[in-house]
Amino acid sequence: METITVSSRYRPRPDLLRGKTILVTGAGDGIGRAAAQCYAARGATVILLGRTGAKLEAVYDKIEAAGGPQPAIVELDLASATEDHFQRLADSLGDTFTHLDGLLHNAGILGERRPIESASYASWLEVMQVNVNAQFLLTRYLLPLLQAAPAASVVFTSSGVGRRGNAYWGAYAVSKFATEGLMQVLASELENTSKVRVNSLNPGATNTAMRRSAYPAENPNRNPAPQDIMLAYLFLMGDDSAGVTGKAFDCR
Repeated sequence: METITVSSRYRPRPDLLRGKTILVTGAGDGIGRAAAQCYAARGATVILLGRTGAKLEAVYDKIEAAGGPQPAIVELDLASATEDHFQRLADSLGDTFTHLDGLLHNAGILGERRPIESASYASWLEVMQVNVNAQFLLTRYLLPLLQAAPAASVVFTSSGVGRRGNAYWGAYAVSKFATEGLMQVLASELENTSKVRVNSLNPGATNTAMRRSAYPAENPNRNPAPQDIMLAYLFLMGDDSAGVTGKAFDCR
């Protein structure tokens, strides 16, 4: 799979996202928290979606303290959410916002790292629910709001093991292959009939809780912090990426 890296010379404008409304999943921690704060700092109204209210409220307070537009909080556990939850969420957002300019699918879980022959079916299902099914349902029900925007961006979070499978990555790797497929199918469907662009982004090795869990022997400080990899997140969510769709990006 051919991938694209945003040039380190790219310089997003301070007001790149002014007036835009962007929903970020997994916004309470790690890359999602960094993206939400970064988007707000450039003018976006951010909808913070996550499963832990206290973490979302902390991000909310950080955004407000920094002078960003007042964000919104959606507390939702993707592992147990049903189709009805997503439909009601879309209806509720539609009552508040006329449209949605961006959707960052950041939430995900690692699951087990073990051979397929000894993998737990329950863990497999949970990973697929959070990493694939929830993304499908959220995208499916938010599409009308995205299509109501002058231009909108959907960004799916990928992984190196979702572009080339490696041993012992099990359900997580398979879920990321599915994510790439969902991105490509949706981008193809919308390319000539909509102003919604759809791409995937692989953050690479980053100092997050998931990375530390996957590589416990690794020195986490050798990896960049989430706030240090935001260049590609800004490019894909802002109008500078207008017309770019169906592509697989790497942060670096």
